[in-house]
Amino acid sequence: MIPGMKSNKSLARLALPLVLALGAAGCATPFKADVSRFTAPLPAPQGQSFAVVPEDPKLAGSLEFATYARSVAAELREIGYTEAASPESADLLVRFDYHVDGGRERVRTDFAGVGAFGPAWGPWGGWYGRGYWGYGFYDPYFGGPNVRSYTIYTSGIDLKIDRRADGQRLFEGKAEAVSRSNRLPRLVPNLVDALFTGFPGNSGETVRITIRDDGEKAVRRVD
Repeated sequence: MIPGMKSNKSLARLALPLVLALGAAGCATPFKADVSRFTAPLPAPQGQSFAVVPEDPKLAGSLEFATYARSVAAELREIGYTEAASPESADLLVRFDYHVDGGRERVRTDFAGVGAFGPAWGPWGGWYGRGYWGYGFYDPYFGGPNVRSYTIYTSGIDLKIDRRADGQRLFEGKAEAVSRSNRLPRLVPNLVDALFTGFPGNSGETVRITIRDDGEKAVRRVD
């Protein structure tokens, strides 16, 4: 070994925490939801009154449902509708439901390893000759693929708007998201936000709504 030069493995141990820190710094994941909406001629908001009611009668009186219903009501008020004192006095009945599944396992393989000196060394390291690319530098004795598994959950909301006077359906919409969280108190407000982005939308179109931590949104059509 050349005096003053650390071994590959020693350098790898020094470099790995920096690699992980760099990865963590750039992995803030925005919330993404696929939103589908179908609408009949929905009257432009002119102060019509609404009431948010549970699609599932078993949720009547639920404090959890009431919490999420307030998020829906806030969006409708911002659009220009007025919240009614009761469902019996509302012009529009807004039927709302939410869910999250039991999760499923996903396996992921990361190539963020260590490497050799010499021709394989690049700005971030890598093993060009074999088509391998990773953070740090490649070392067949220290690096290699990192296989890990984790659970992902599919959450969603469904929203329907009926005219109370004759029961005519005016709007149907749903938003679904796949994430590593199953915590509805965090998921549902984001799903509601996504559903009402560009409300009422184009009937029959599915769009992907991306919501960043700073509140900025992006909308992309899903074919």
